[in-house]
Amino acid sequence: MTAPIPRDIPDLPPIPGHVVLQPTVVPARAVLIPTRRRVVAVFRGLIALLALTGVTIELLAGGPPTAALSHFTIQSGILLALVMLASAKCAWSAHHPLPGALTGAALFYVAAAGLVHHLLPAGESSLFAVPDAAGPTWQTAATQILHTVVPAAAALDWLLFTTPGHLHLRQAPAWLLYPLAYLAFSLARGELLLPGSQDRYLYPFLDVDQHGYKGVLGNALLVGLALYALAVLLVALDHTRPNPFRRPR
Repeated sequence: MTAPIPRDIPDLPPIPGHVVLQPTVVPARAVLIPTRRRVVAVFRGLIALLALTGVTIELLAGGPPTAALSHFTIQSGILLALVMLASAKCAWSAHHPLPGALTGAALFYVAAAGLVHHLLPAGESSLFAVPDAAGPTWQTAATQILHTVVPAAAALDWLLFTTPGHLHLRQAPAWLLYPLAYLAFSLARGELLLPGSQDRYLYPFLDVDQHGYKGVLGNALLVGLALYALAVLLVALDHTRPNPFRRPR
């Protein structure tokens, strides 16, 4: 017969010279193997092609290319195209997707440019009107591509082909660093150009000659608060939207 097993076993001291390892949490992406998603890759490639088409038309529309590249919409369109091309490569070759902070930032910038274009009043009296926005039909088409089609397609890709919950509130202040840097760039560019130069200030609300630095900084503060609210809304929607990859039970 064997001896009975005691009910209370005392804790034994660790063996000298051996390190006790703490339990760790293994992320899901370390054990889950991503699959090829060629439909997603093609869709993202088309988004990148659309964005680059709009940017190319704007660059060829006339005037120095540096002036076109100085617009926030053009810069955000180029950034989105690069992010979509990299995301398409990841989806096609079964690599892990890009960080949500990067893809969310690209979506945030094109969405902000599109919302400013559509929601804020246009015209010469508007602080947010782009000078000489009217042009030939193909230039108008480029404007609609960059302000309507590309943001809508990027939002559709986010809703249908990305897993929710990857955006976080702590990322919102970091996303505002680029608009803040763009503000500094615009003001520095206006100071370097001669007074009276065409497109010295690309947006009327940044026109120091008309509003002064106090007025321009006040306008920039209002825009910054609106952008932060948009970023918070984007994060909230990311945590409440349904998961497109979850199968119904």
